Amino acid sequence: MKKRSFTPDRSATGAKGRLVLGALVLVVLLAVAGLVGYLTRPDGAPAAHIPAASPAPTGRDSSSPAPAEDVPEAEAVPPSKVLEPPSTSDPLTYAKAAAVALWSYDTRSTTQVEHLALLERWLTREKQVVDRESVEEQVPSPTLWTEMSASGQYATATAAEARYPEAFARALREDPARLGTAYVYAVTVTGHQSVAWKGHAKAGAETRTATLAVQCRPQRPCALAGVLPTVAP
Repeated sequence: MKKRSFTPDRSATGAKGRLVLGALVLVVLLAVAGLVGYLTRPDGAPAAHIPAASPAPTGRDSSSPAPAEDVPEAEAVPPSKVLEPPSTSDPLTYAKAAAVALWSYDTRSTTQVEHLALLERWLTREKQVVDRESVEEQVPSPTLWTEMSASGQYATATAAEARYPEAFARALREDPARLGTAYVYAVTVTGHQSVAWKGHAKAGAETRTATLAVQCRPQRPCALAGVLPTVAP
């Protein structure tokens, strides 16, 4: 049986649904992502909070190793553990964990609705910032999930690197007050996803990369705001 692909739909409709999220983050990524609109910072906005656990953006999580060429098969982990959000104020740490959650699933023990409910726990509760549609697009449709479940398909993932996109890091160094409204960080994560199903325990791995929008307000744990429609370098 062939591996089921559910590459996120990047249709015009989906892009419009992410306009608000894009506006929040792409005030400093406009030239990179090529999206329209940005959030104008009001006069007197407070200075941005750079989490104590994370140094000023340098573009890369230096504590993480570079992606390996050959990735061994990851051992299946219960979705309830993989999809448990960490309590951290570091956007890089949170983004890596969130990417693993987005790239992992187990149709053998979880329904599509249950999987979405697990991912819901990662999202910020601020309605003006969160973009649920961009997260839901990372999950197979109910019909495809049912087909995948029939073959016992599951996926495990690892995140090897998390970094601030170059344009975001540069703009943040030049004017950190840009974050003073929504405290949303753009983080590009690179990792690997391994997919397996009945009779194919070693189906191989593929490289995955995504740019996530992570909200880290002062004195609060980080939360996922959404997934940007394009990967920011």
